[in-house]
Amino acid sequence: MSQQMYLLDNAVQHYDWGSPTRIHELLGTEPDGAPAAELWLGAHPSAPSLVALPDDAPHQRRSLLEVVRSAPDAMLGPHVAERFGPRLPFLLKVLAADRALSLQVHPKPHAARAGFNRENRAGLPAESPQRSFHDDQHKPEMVVAVSQFEALAGFRSPRAILSLLDGLRGPLVDGVRDELRADRSDRGMRRAFSLLLAARRHPECATHIRATVDAVHERLEAGSPFDRADATVLQLAAEHPGDPGAIASLMLNRVTLEPGEAMFTPSGQVHAYLSGLGVEIMASSDNVLRAGLTSKLVDEKALVECATFTPAPPVHPTLETSGGRGQAHSFRAPVDEFALTLADVDASEPVALHGDGPRVVLCLDGKLTLSTARATVTLERGTSAFVPHALGPLTASGQGQLVCAWVP
Repeated sequence: MSQQMYLLDNAVQHYDWGSPTRIHELLGTEPDGAPAAELWLGAHPSAPSLVALPDDAPHQRRSLLEVVRSAPDAMLGPHVAERFGPRLPFLLKVLAADRALSLQVHPKPHAARAGFNRENRAGLPAESPQRSFHDDQHKPEMVVAVSQFEALAGFRSPRAILSLLDGLRGPLVDGVRDELRADRSDRGMRRAFSLLLAARRHPECATHIRATVDAVHERLEAGSPFDRADATVLQLAAEHPGDPGAIASLMLNRVTLEPGEAMFTPSGQVHAYLSGLGVEIMASSDNVLRAGLTSKLVDEKALVECATFTPAPPVHPTLETSGGRGQAHSFRAPVDEFALTLADVDASEPVALHGDGPRVVLCLDGKLTLSTARATVTLERGTSAFVPHALGPLTASGQGQLVCAWVP
């Protein structure tokens, strides 16, 4: 069973912020008008990829989760199986956002275990919309932009936040100013951010937000020195009327990634993706603590407990280039579960990809052949494959672009 590569049949997640066209364009499927937000490639229990095995009945599929568990040493390699158990430690996604995702945090390992166990003891079903913790894993993640990709990530400094708030009116920004002027430490940042999150419970929340949004609009029309931050507030207020997350965006770093650029989001960092097409790699978890900008469960208490309030710029992963023309870009984040290679392949020079451990390869464009000493598979745009550890070194040839997820 481990002497072959496995073509994957991957789940599409239809969240309301997704694009109705971009994932369909990648897969070559007909848009149906519904938003297609994420394509999941991996073995997370919530939506594992499916594979066809040689001895299966025609058209029968098995989950990649089952395949990995059936032979962990061959599928994952002894070193990965020893570190993470009989499970694929990463989850690869294609993310297509037409509007903002939720303002969110992913829990650190101890918080994920505690929260998952707490909700299990409370008897919440696995698929309950009241769950904040869907598994016991942390969820650091990294995104590589395929198109221009917009995001919020990590807190600005108190000085920068106060500068952005200067001249704006409304009870919410007044409260944030008071907290940060009184205490510019992490404690003051926590209180200021918590004040905004708690505002949604106030009966006058929408009125208070409108006062500030109107002031932002006036400043932007007058030639704002903070045009990008102000435009973000207006965008979020239009997409999520009455949500204090629009004002909270002024506390966060505004980020634009150009195609081929990457950003790492550690567990505990407050962030929100705003728009764009990207490839996302993360520890295999579905734990998301939301504080706004969403139609899903908002759990501000859990988010504040898990969030890091130390101001910091966005984190860019380590980049290594390989190939004769430097056409393979490998992004490494400071975590054990994953790394990602983005490669442009042409007929003049095959590209050597990571040589051991479990690998998931997705063809983003063109037509490519993946080869090991014992197996070969052809991928076209939108198709993907799982490559077991037992097959050894992997080479891509042909003409096109791919991403390869692997364990460092």
